[in-house]
Amino acid sequence: MISEEEAREKILETVRALPSRRLPLSDALGCFAADDYFARLPLPMFDNSAMDGYAVVASSSTKGARLRVTGEQPAGRERQLRISPGEAVRIFTGAPVPQTADAIVMQEDVTRKHDEISINTDVKAGDFIRRRGCDLAEGQTILAKGERLGGVTVALLASQGIAEVMTGGEAKAAIVSTGDELVTAGGKLEPGQIYESNSVLLGALLERCGAVVTLVQHCRDERESLIETIKRGSKSDILIISGGVSVGEHDLVKDALHELGAQIDIWRVAIKPGKPFLFGKVGECAVFGLPGNPVSAFVTFLQFVRPAILKMSGATDFTLPRIPAKLAVDLTNDGDRAHYLRGKLEQGKFTPVGRQESHALFGLSQSNALLRLAVGQSLKANEIVDVQIWDR
Repeated sequence: MISEEEAREKILETVRALPSRRLPLSDALGCFAADDYFARLPLPMFDNSAMDGYAVVASSSTKGARLRVTGEQPAGRERQLRISPGEAVRIFTGAPVPQTADAIVMQEDVTRKHDEISINTDVKAGDFIRRRGCDLAEGQTILAKGERLGGVTVALLASQGIAEVMTGGEAKAAIVSTGDELVTAGGKLEPGQIYESNSVLLGALLERCGAVVTLVQHCRDERESLIETIKRGSKSDILIISGGVSVGEHDLVKDALHELGAQIDIWRVAIKPGKPFLFGKVGECAVFGLPGNPVSAFVTFLQFVRPAILKMSGATDFTLPRIPAKLAVDLTNDGDRAHYLRGKLEQGKFTPVGRQESHALFGLSQSNALLRLAVGQSLKANEIVDVQIWDR
């Protein structure tokens, strides 16, 4: 049994980034940049008005001054208008500022009568003008290699006239659940059976990571069937097997992988929940054997599978977001493994939720954060701790 740090390091050493691809900007949301991107154009691209109002020369626009309106500049094509002291141009939000104007007076701050306005406020040079490049300068980095493309980043790239981006590869994943006690949703339960939920959980987690699920299959505890199912699943980049990785007589996954010539690098990790964890490779496919209990599967996915998928997809940061929080209760870990406690982060306070046992799916469903409690660690209520959060 190895530490979780050793396990994570071994996994990240083993998996490789997938080949990058060129995508239309509209399809790149959530992907990771495969190149650095720099601003081609300043933002704004020209001096423009921040308000509907009048472009003026500030020195001739003191409070009470009367100015003659000589033209109009809407948003759009610049009309090459010029004004002299004592004149004003009607202007609208986003419209280019006439070259000789140095301030905008809001329409609420003037009184207009025919082609003349009276200024009802003090005016300073620069008022309500968005200067060229004040938001973004030419050559400025707008997206670094390995960063995720969010909605605003995609919009920023579009503002530069960029229609396509190079992104990391798309990881394809297969999910295999195992166990005679499991029945697919909609099926009939016999005494002693339960509905299978791990494939649904893992599918949702994979989607959140940007992976594409290519196969979802349940397999009974039967050796030949399991071998054939693993063989099909290993055609993907990642194969996740739920259950069957412990040491019981019906835990057949390890032997089935050996039968297929798999290289098994990790078997059992010092983590709670989630000790019966397996990692290896069948050919080029990365294989993760997760415990059958849903909370164990969830925790081991976040700590080991998620970082591998992110690396494959071209990310450079594989860690879960961490947020400082005030602890609501005293906590102690008297066990021999690091313990990931599930809880709710609410208004800056972390409170453990429900039964902290590996089967407690309802408690997990009410949680939004994990707290790692190291072996022998004790924490007091009101201490500040770092908790991990995930996309729900």
